[in-house]
Amino acid sequence: MKTLNKKNLYLFIPLLILNVISLFNMFNARYLNTLYHNFFIKQLLWFTLGYLFIYLISKIKLNNLFKYAKYYYLFSLCLLIFVLLFGSTTNGSKCWLNIFGFTFQPSELAKLTLTMYIIDIINNTKIKSFKDELLIIIKLIIITFIPSLLVFLEPDTGAIISFLIILFVSLLYLKLNKRWYILASILLFTFTSLFFYFYFFNKDILINLIGTSFFYRMDRIINFASGNSYQLERSLINIGTSSFFGSGLNNISLSIPEAPTDFIFAFLTNTTGLFSALLVILSYFIIDIFLLYKVNHSKEKKYKLFTYTYIVNFIFTQIYNIGMNLGLLPIMGIPLPFLSYGGSSTLINYIFLGMILKLL
Repeated sequence: MKTLNKKNLYLFIPLLILNVISLFNMFNARYLNTLYHNFFIKQLLWFTLGYLFIYLISKIKLNNLFKYAKYYYLFSLCLLIFVLLFGSTTNGSKCWLNIFGFTFQPSELAKLTLTMYIIDIINNTKIKSFKDELLIIIKLIIITFIPSLLVFLEPDTGAIISFLIILFVSLLYLKLNKRWYILASILLFTFTSLFFYFYFFNKDILINLIGTSFFYRMDRIINFASGNSYQLERSLINIGTSSFFGSGLNNISLSIPEAPTDFIFAFLTNTTGLFSALLVILSYFIIDIFLLYKVNHSKEKKYKLFTYTYIVNFIFTQIYNIGMNLGLLPIMGIPLPFLSYGGSSTLINYIFLGMILKLL
């Protein structure tokens, strides 16, 4: 079977290592807070379903799925609207739907459906002229802007960044005329300059333009280096006081808010040690190299972009989350794939992997 052959052990062995480390820390998290009591069982369920999805995907023809990418995309938009109206609010964000005791995050599904829809558009568009380039650029920007706007209202900054990465990689992959990239660079520089001008010299106008909520989110990001973060302080203490093999089970040095999710790297470094942290980084590195090798040596050209967009997002989340835990990057809700607790992000990552193995 193509998906489960021996060559793919370079993917599955490090993936299983990440799963085992994640489960140990989910079990350990129950000693932090009673809210985390069921995280081990639920995370085990997500991993089991993830491998089941990979197996099921290996049995179906995926080429036909992309024909209906537009409808998957529209369905995810409906879910994003639905969550704004009826979703559960956690930590000030309305990002989750509660379904029979399980929470689902539609923005994670939107990452998959947006990617599929963009690829379907690109594969069915012949670019022969300036007009063709302009039309596809406008179309891709619009279909990326809509879910980004809905997620902005939740708010979920991490998801917006993922959407923009998908758009950015897709536009680079198209190999458009250089003038478009020059124009994009000029616009980006102009908007960034204007933002920082108003931020430093006329904040009132900026608040009126972008709203109080978004302004304070950006303010926290810009001033992250000030170190006035309770979460970051505890994250750095956990990492800085870690031994090589960690403190072990039920011996947590210092509690961290969001330890099983956004700050899983600091949590596992303290409980399972620097050895575990190095093993996690090595496992990610092997998976990254495997996926890059897979896409660069594949004869399948039609769906290479699908893999490229996932790889860039996958590597970005690794770097950002670990950098955030180390105080090198601003704190945002970006989980570590296959390590952080969360059914939506975990299952979508498994679906992406299953589709990549099947398509390439």
